[in-house]
Amino acid sequence: MRRLFPVTDQTRTAAEPEWTLDALADLYAYPGVGVGAEEGADAGAGVWLRANMVSTLDGAAQHDGLSQALSSDADMRIFGTLRALADAVVVGAETVRQEGYRPARAREAFAARRAAAGQNPAPVIAVVTASLDLDFSLPLFTEPLVPTLVLTGAAAPADRVLAARKAGAEVLIAGDGAGVDPVRAVRTLAGRGLRRLLAEGGPRLLGQFLAAGVLDELCLTLSPTLTSGYAQRITGGPALAVPERFALASLLEEDGFLFSRYRRP
Repeated sequence: MRRLFPVTDQTRTAAEPEWTLDALADLYAYPGVGVGAEEGADAGAGVWLRANMVSTLDGAAQHDGLSQALSSDADMRIFGTLRALADAVVVGAETVRQEGYRPARAREAFAARRAAAGQNPAPVIAVVTASLDLDFSLPLFTEPLVPTLVLTGAAAPADRVLAARKAGAEVLIAGDGAGVDPVRAVRTLAGRGLRRLLAEGGPRLLGQFLAAGVLDELCLTLSPTLTSGYAQRITGGPALAVPERFALASLLEEDGFLFSRYRRP
């Protein structure tokens, strides 16, 4: 793996050292999280929401409904690193169903770093869903290292809320109607001390975060593949009235895969 941006004196003169997990964790460390976490502070202060997605050269975020075919070993190393840095992984219900989500696991390589940051041994999985149409017998709900959170609206079906709680999940209300308000979802998680947030999709959820103006960073893997077809893009939903421009923060390359990181200016 090599760094293409930012260019430093080291990258101009010699090859960089091996990109260990520690080196990747340093590169992708969350900026400034914790500011505003004091009692009485704005619940949305000091929060950083990043998304991690993969796309083909022709813009597909999936192949046959899954992202795995677009990935690589290096992509999975970065995926694991981003998870290991997060307080919570935020994901939509459809992605949970399609990708067969399991509980996040504790990784020894990141144990000391998480302990020093005051984090749980593994990130919380927070599922965003209006209908709670989920299989609550799955290990994601019954066997997590830390309880799985379900974010839903106040009008969610009462029987499904009860089923989620019986399975061991914690249900949080983050919307006045049936759906979830993206801003309120972020604030609700922050209010529980979960301020380093990682969104892993799907496209509709990411589109909602973008439209609500709460997405701070996009980590995008560009896979050197072409799929054609009608797969979704990395975001979905109504177009923004004005396209929002993000600034490139870093760019790595390995085996033709580009690992970019863009931040809201």
